Amino acid sequence: MIVKGTVHKYSDNVDTDVIIPARYLNTPDAKELASHCMEDIDPDFVRRVQPGDIIVGGFNFGCGSSREHAPLAIKTCGVSCVIAKTFARIFYRNAINIGLAILECEQAADAIQAGDQVAVDFDTGVITNLTRGETYQAQPFPPFIQNIIQKGGLMKAIQA
Repeated sequence: MIVKGTVHKYSDNVDTDVIIPARYLNTPDAKELASHCMEDIDPDFVRRVQPGDIIVGGFNFGCGSSREHAPLAIKTCGVSCVIAKTFARIFYRNAINIGLAILECEQAADAIQAGDQVAVDFDTGVITNLTRGETYQAQPFPPFIQNIIQKGGLMKAIQA
């Protein structure tokens, strides 16, 4: 699976409370959650994000509260992938559970800039910065996790 998109870049320690502020957690509607995605760190994010876009973060992306709302909001607003230096472990697992593609790659997270066009090959883990003509190598997920992400999450993979 290959995705391409424009990059939205963030720093280290982006926590789940800025990905989806707690004041919006009273709704089970994923589209409503997505309409508030990143608003406390980037108020214009939901107006700029396009289907297929990619978020790039630093160390410890998704730290904080252990809620699936954060990766769900990111995925529902159209983001195809999050690349970070590292992910908080609970966010990492929640992303897989809801079918949000993620990759850890410190080199890519350092080099890629906001607005760059990036392609990600999940089979090989190759991240290509189309804007700068550079490639980076992430560790791809094993096929069983790729299957979970491609099916749209753990429950959908089990049902299939």
